[in-house]
Order: sequence, then structure tokens, then C-alpha cells
Amino acid sequence: MQATSFTYDPETRSGSVLLDDGTPVDFGAAAFDAGGLLLLRPGQRVRIETEGEGPSARVTLVTLQTF
Repeated sequence: MQATSFTYDPETRSGSVLLDDGTPVDFGAAAFDAGGLLLLRPGQRVRIETEGEGPSARVTLVTLQTF
């Protein structure tokens, strides 16, 4: 699934993304580390993977979207 980076804290390696419908979704350090990224800037297009559905869904991977 694609999203847009919204916030990122390099100290905690956590932040949030905005889904294409505008829904904010938080991610933790484990999801950031799984993607192998070193830095994330607000506005970058990212690819995320989630586990679960609805309000209980959690992000398990954040990586840059490449075309």
C-alpha cells in the first residue's frame, strides 16, 4: 500500500504516514528498521505493509516507494 510520510522523529525512529484518503497511521521503530531506511522526510512517498485490519491495523514496514 502507498502512503505519504507525514512525521518522523530520528531519535525514536518512529512517526506517521498519511494514507491516500488522508487517514493518519502511526508507525514504530520496528517498522522503520524493517525497511532499511536511514532517514525519512515529510512528503516523501512510501510503501507500507500492515498487519490486521481496521482500527487495530499496525504498520510492519515502511520503505521508499520506487517507480
